[in-house]
Amino acid sequence: MASIYTDMSEPERHVAEHLRELGLRWLYEFPIFVYDDKGRPRVWTPDFYIPNLGMYVEVCGSQDHGYEYREKIYEKNGFHVVFVHFYKSTARWKNYLIKRIMEIEEQRHDEVMKMLQALQF
Repeated sequence: MASIYTDMSEPERHVAEHLRELGLRWLYEFPIFVYDDKGRPRVWTPDFYIPNLGMYVEVCGSQDHGYEYREKIYEKNGFHVVFVHFYKSTARWKNYLIKRIMEIEEQRHDEVMKMLQALQF
Protein backbone atom coordinates (compact mmCIF):
# COMPACT_ATOMS: atom_id res chain seq x y z
CA MET A 1 0.00 0.00 0.00
CA ALA A 2 1.43 3.34 -1.05
CA SER A 3 1.97 6.09 1.49
CA ILE A 4 0.92 9.68 0.96
CA TYR A 5 4.50 10.60 1.81
CA THR A 6 5.73 9.04 -1.44
CA ASP A 7 3.95 11.81 -3.39
CA MET A 8 5.62 14.56 -1.35
CA SER A 9 8.84 16.35 -2.02
CA GLU A 10 11.54 16.07 0.64
CA PRO A 11 10.80 19.58 2.00
CA GLU A 12 7.08 18.73 2.19
CA ARG A 13 7.87 15.54 4.15
CA HIS A 14 9.89 17.57 6.68
CA VAL A 15 7.09 20.11 7.09
CA ALA A 16 4.52 17.29 7.43
CA GLU A 17 6.61 15.74 10.19
CA HIS A 18 6.95 19.09 11.98
CA LEU A 19 3.19 19.67 11.81
CA ARG A 20 2.71 16.21 13.31
CA GLU A 21 5.20 17.04 16.09
CA LEU A 22 3.14 20.15 16.83
CA GLY A 23 0.05 17.97 17.15
CA LEU A 24 -1.57 19.48 14.06
CA ARG A 25 -3.58 17.15 11.84
CA TRP A 26 -3.24 18.06 8.18
CA LEU A 27 -4.65 17.14 4.79
CA TYR A 28 -2.27 17.00 1.85
CA GLU A 29 -3.05 19.08 -1.25
CA PHE A 30 -6.62 19.84 -0.16
CA PRO A 31 -8.19 21.72 -3.12
CA ILE A 32 -9.54 25.26 -2.79
CA PHE A 33 -11.44 27.46 -5.20
CA VAL A 34 -9.87 30.84 -6.05
CA TYR A 35 -10.31 33.60 -8.59
CA ASP A 36 -7.05 34.55 -10.30
CA ASP A 37 -5.88 38.09 -11.05
CA LYS A 38 -8.11 38.18 -14.16
CA GLY A 39 -11.18 37.01 -12.25
CA ARG A 40 -11.09 33.51 -13.71
CA PRO A 41 -12.14 30.61 -11.45
CA ARG A 42 -9.35 28.20 -10.55
CA VAL A 43 -8.81 25.24 -8.25
CA TRP A 44 -5.46 25.30 -6.46
CA THR A 45 -3.97 22.83 -4.02
CA PRO A 46 -1.80 24.32 -1.29
CA ASP A 47 0.52 21.69 0.17
CA PHE A 48 -1.22 21.33 3.53
CA TYR A 49 -4.56 22.25 5.05
CA ILE A 50 -4.83 22.31 8.84
CA PRO A 51 -8.56 21.82 9.55
CA ASN A 52 -8.46 22.70 13.25
CA LEU A 53 -6.90 26.07 12.42
CA GLY A 54 -8.65 26.70 9.11
CA MET A 55 -5.39 27.64 7.44
CA TYR A 56 -3.06 26.36 4.77
CA VAL A 57 0.68 25.85 4.44
CA GLU A 58 2.57 26.20 1.17
CA VAL A 59 6.11 24.79 1.18
CA CYS A 60 8.57 26.89 -0.78
CA GLY A 61 11.37 24.49 -1.62
CA SER A 62 13.58 26.91 -3.52
CA GLN A 63 14.26 30.61 -3.58
CA ASP A 64 14.45 30.37 -7.38
CA HIS A 65 10.69 29.87 -7.63
CA GLY A 66 8.66 33.03 -7.06
CA TYR A 67 5.64 32.64 -4.80
CA GLU A 68 4.49 36.27 -4.82
CA TYR A 69 1.71 35.65 -7.34
CA ARG A 70 0.26 32.79 -5.29
CA GLU A 71 0.48 34.86 -2.11
CA LYS A 72 -1.39 37.72 -3.79
CA ILE A 73 -4.16 35.45 -5.11
CA TYR A 74 -4.64 33.62 -1.81
CA GLU A 75 -4.86 36.93 0.05
CA LYS A 76 -7.27 38.39 -2.52
CA ASN A 77 -9.51 35.36 -2.02
CA GLY A 78 -9.36 35.56 1.78
CA PHE A 79 -7.35 32.41 2.47
CA HIS A 80 -4.83 32.26 5.28
CA VAL A 81 -1.78 30.58 3.77
CA VAL A 82 1.58 30.39 5.51
CA PHE A 83 4.45 30.24 3.03
CA VAL A 84 7.23 28.18 4.62
CA HIS A 85 10.59 28.89 3.01
CA PHE A 86 12.12 25.47 3.59
CA TYR A 87 15.44 26.33 1.94
CA LYS A 88 16.22 28.59 4.88
CA SER A 89 17.72 27.07 8.02
CA THR A 90 15.58 24.55 9.90
CA ALA A 91 15.27 26.81 12.94
CA ARG A 92 14.19 29.75 10.79
CA TRP A 93 11.38 28.04 8.89
CA LYS A 94 10.09 26.22 11.98
CA ASN A 95 10.04 29.41 14.04
CA TYR A 96 8.46 31.32 11.17
CA LEU A 97 5.67 28.74 10.80
CA ILE A 98 4.76 28.97 14.49
CA LYS A 99 5.01 32.78 14.47
CA ARG A 100 2.69 33.10 11.45
CA ILE A 101 0.14 30.69 12.93
CA MET A 102 0.10 32.79 16.09
CA GLU A 103 -0.23 36.05 14.13
CA ILE A 104 -3.16 34.73 12.09
CA GLU A 105 -4.92 33.47 15.21
CA GLU A 106 -4.38 36.82 16.95
CA GLN A 107 -5.76 38.68 13.93
CA ARG A 108 -8.84 36.47 13.92
CA HIS A 109 -9.35 37.02 17.65
CA ASP A 110 -9.12 40.79 17.20
CA GLU A 111 -11.71 40.68 14.40
CA VAL A 112 -14.13 38.68 16.55
CA MET A 113 -13.65 41.04 19.51
CA LYS A 114 -14.39 44.08 17.30
CA MET A 115 -17.53 42.41 16.04
CA LEU A 116 -18.71 41.60 19.58
CA GLN A 117 -17.99 45.12 20.78
CA ALA A 118 -20.00 46.55 17.90
CA LEU A 119 -22.98 44.40 18.94
CA GLN A 120 -23.04 45.75 22.51
CA PHE A 121 -25.54 48.50 23.14
